[in-house]
Amino acid sequence: MDVPLNSSRNTASSPEMKKKDLRTFQRFLEVECWKNGDIRDLDRTLLAVADACKQINRIVQRAQTDDLYGAAIDPLTGELAEENVQGEVQQQLDVLCNTIMLRAFCGASNNVVCAVASEEEPLPRSCADVMGYDTSEFNIMQSGEFVAVFDPIDGSKNIDSSLPVGTVFGIYRAPDGASAGKDGVNLDSFLQRGTKMVAAGYCLYSATTVLVLTLGSGVHGFTLDPDKQKFLQTHPNIRIPDVGSLYSFNEANYREFSEPVQQFLTSMKQSSTVGGKKVSSRYVGALVADVHNVLINGGIYGYPATRDNVNGKLRLLYESAPMAMIMEQAGGAGSTGRGRILDVLPPQRKKNNIHNKGDIESDDEEAGKGIHVRVPTYLGSVENVYELEQCFKFYGEDD
Repeated sequence: MDVPLNSSRNTASSPEMKKKDLRTFQRFLEVECWKNGDIRDLDRTLLAVADACKQINRIVQRAQTDDLYGAAIDPLTGELAEENVQGEVQQQLDVLCNTIMLRAFCGASNNVVCAVASEEEPLPRSCADVMGYDTSEFNIMQSGEFVAVFDPIDGSKNIDSSLPVGTVFGIYRAPDGASAGKDGVNLDSFLQRGTKMVAAGYCLYSATTVLVLTLGSGVHGFTLDPDKQKFLQTHPNIRIPDVGSLYSFNEANYREFSEPVQQFLTSMKQSSTVGGKKVSSRYVGALVADVHNVLINGGIYGYPATRDNVNGKLRLLYESAPMAMIMEQAGGAGSTGRGRILDVLPPQRKKNNIHNKGDIESDDEEAGKGIHVRVPTYLGSVENVYELEQCFKFYGEDD
């Protein structure tokens, strides 16, 4: 029997969209910070960082339509902004995202964070300075127990091609007895091993916006709900596989890599499978995107030293160390090829007395080297990172 086209039996009803019942990022922080008294005061700071990630996500999405490309212009002079400490002309996106992260850590921390260091700044800044207070005299903003480090927008060149970018951050506890120095900053509070970090995380701006965080007791992932504009816990207790078939290296630089790295990559490519899966290569060119892929699927990410960049290009303090903490907390590993990333101590300042302006400038320059020091970086599954370290031991390296 034929059924009329307009019959209700033929009418396709649209399935009703249902939301998962997921824990919010705010609730997660309330519980986790309550459980750990050492970081109890960081909940407001981390909520502010999450809000900063939402703002940066919107900026990234609007970059093509809102004329946010190109070099930054100094509002006072109308000229191009100066080069940053990396020797690059600052872009509008870099400056804008840097400002958002500075205000997140300093403006909403309830004086818990006393100073910050950014990829975009030559030296750390006190939160009093960031918020416009007089730093010549002590104020309440200099009494915080923590310092924060971050790369506000990693892989910003990818935005031109609508590829993923990200934000990386870490939080250290200031050493006992550390007192505010020049401009309200104690530089030694930043020149610590990664083992002193109490929290690390990243935001990935891609097909979805994901915030991954560790507070030193596991790794958790939160996805931004585009309707509610809230981060929801979609990846509780992330664990990276012990071994993975994925490797993420920029093989265009293969000839510039040292022999141990070349031997490792050759071994990966010659293996038909690793961990029961076919070997594959994925490289996006943004630290956050590539590391997130490895964290979820297993494998290894590498940014090795090259002939021109003998320490690689990733900065220890606010890129390699936070990512290494996340990897280790998820059951993976982070290595320089010769040892654990989190054990690397940044270059320390000489304890000489400073008598004149020239000495102050020299001291600042020396401190800047420690803040922005680079290290070869390998992150991923323990078996893969172990095999890479074995290549360094077996083949050695002639620097």
